[in-house]
Amino acid sequence: MKRKELPQDKSALNGYTRELHYVKDEDGVYRTALSTGWEVKSSALNNAWDEINKEIEAARLSVINEVKSPIYYFMVKNLMNVSLLKSYTGFYKFQIRRHFNPKTFRKLSDKKLQKYATVFNITVDELKNSIKKPTKHSD
Repeated sequence: MKRKELPQDKSALNGYTRELHYVKDEDGVYRTALSTGWEVKSSALNNAWDEINKEIEAARLSVINEVKSPIYYFMVKNLMNVSLLKSYTGFYKFQIRRHFNPKTFRKLSDKKLQKYATVFNITVDELKNSIKKPTKHSD
């Protein structure tokens, strides 16, 4: 690809990062050049974020419907999985999966909740209370 053909399309990462590419200069010599993005890649990135946001919303609803605990929601929101959460908290995978159960979650000590809160960069109070059922308004 020639330097003047290098795409400079705007993307979700515009202003945060640029990509390094090898391009031919006017003399036919390969050089490096920076690109702000490429429309096709930007579209793929946006689609990926749409899917991630759907997963986060599904996790939020599972907490509201008392299918999962807030630990599950914050794990998904922070783009983590059980293995990664295990490495940060020191809990075993089976313990973490048990902590996803709302009844088990309510029985966890503040010391255990603090481990999760630290990993998620929130307070224990936020972990316990930040995801609430919508209140019903009477008309």
